[in-house]
Amino acid sequence: MLGCTTADAPVKQQESSQPEAEAYFTNPIADGADPWVYKKDGVYYFCSSGNGGIQVSKSEKLTELGEKVLVWETPDTGWNKSNVWAPELHHFNGKWYIYYAAAKKPGGPFLHQRSGVLESVADDPFGPYVDKGMLYTGDSIQYAASAPKWAIDLTPLPLNGQLYAIWSGWKSDADTDKTKQHLYMATMSNPWTISSNRVLISSPEEPWETGGPLDLNEGPQVLKHQGKVFIIYSTRESWLKEYRLGQLTLSDTLLNPMEAAHWVKSGPVFEGTDEVLGVGHCSFTTSPDNTEHWILYHSKKSEEPGWDRNIRAQEFTWTADGFPDFGTPVPAGVPLPVPSGQEE
Repeated sequence: MLGCTTADAPVKQQESSQPEAEAYFTNPIADGADPWVYKKDGVYYFCSSGNGGIQVSKSEKLTELGEKVLVWETPDTGWNKSNVWAPELHHFNGKWYIYYAAAKKPGGPFLHQRSGVLESVADDPFGPYVDKGMLYTGDSIQYAASAPKWAIDLTPLPLNGQLYAIWSGWKSDADTDKTKQHLYMATMSNPWTISSNRVLISSPEEPWETGGPLDLNEGPQVLKHQGKVFIIYSTRESWLKEYRLGQLTLSDTLLNPMEAAHWVKSGPVFEGTDEVLGVGHCSFTTSPDNTEHWILYHSKKSEEPGWDRNIRAQEFTWTADGFPDFGTPVPAGVPLPVPSGQEE
C-alpha cells in the first residue's frame, strides 16, 4: 500500500483490534416522579404530568427522556380539572391511550381522585387526544355513573384475549385522605370501558407493608415472563424513605386473575438503602436490542418527608425459575453501562 511501511502495519493492526470503549451513564436520569416508559418500534415514549396537563416525550435512548410535549390540557371545569397524577401511555389496536388520575378540586386533602382515559385520534402518541371520561371503579356496575370510588394508578392488563384494569383504591370514599389503599381489578370491554364490579386482590397486611402512619398498596405495574404474570406494586408511604416494591404472582396465565386467591404475595422485592431512599412507582421496558430488562423508578432526594424525587434506571435479571430479580438500587453517581444497543 502506498505510504505504508512494515513498521506501520503492526501498529495499525493493534489499533483496529482494540475493543470500543463501553459507554456509561449515572443515576438519576431526570427530576420527577412516577416514571412511565413505553417502547414501540425501537423508540421510547415517556409520559408524565406537568405544565397544566399531560406530557409525552420520545427518545431512542432509555437513559435520556427527550423533549416533553404537552399533549392534553386539563379542562376548566369537571371531575378532572386538577391534581393530574401518574399518567401511563399504552397502545392498543392502532390507537394510543393515556390512563391517569385527576380530581375536581386542586390540592389536598386528596379526597376526589378518580381514574380516566384519553384516546388518540390517530396512531400518534403526541395526539390529539379525545377525553373518554372517568373509568368505573366501584361496586355497583348497574349504577356506575353515580357510584365511582376513589381510584389512582390504573394500568391495563391484556391476558388471554381479555383486557383487565388494575388500580389502587379505597374500600369506601372517606372524608380524610389518611385512608388505606388497596389493589383492585376489573374486566374491560375495551380500552376505555370497565365492564365489571371491582375485585380486591391485595391489601397492606404483611409486616413489610405496614408499620408507618398510613398503609398503602399503589402503583401496580405488570410484568409477564415464562408463563407467569407479576404485579409489581408500591407499598408503605410514598412520602417516606421506607417506600418500596412488593410483588403479586399469578403462577399460571390460565388461572383466573379475578380470583384473589390465585395471586401470591411476596416482598419486599426492591427497597431503599442508606444511599437510595424511598424507591417506588416503577415501569418496565427492554434495552434497544431487546437483550436486557430494565426498571425505571423514582426515589426521594432526602430523608425529610415529602415528594421531592428523581427518576432512575437500572437493569434487572430473572431467576432460574422465572421470577424477577431487581437487586439493590445503585447509588447516584455510580457509572452504569448504558442499555445494550444504545448508541451514544
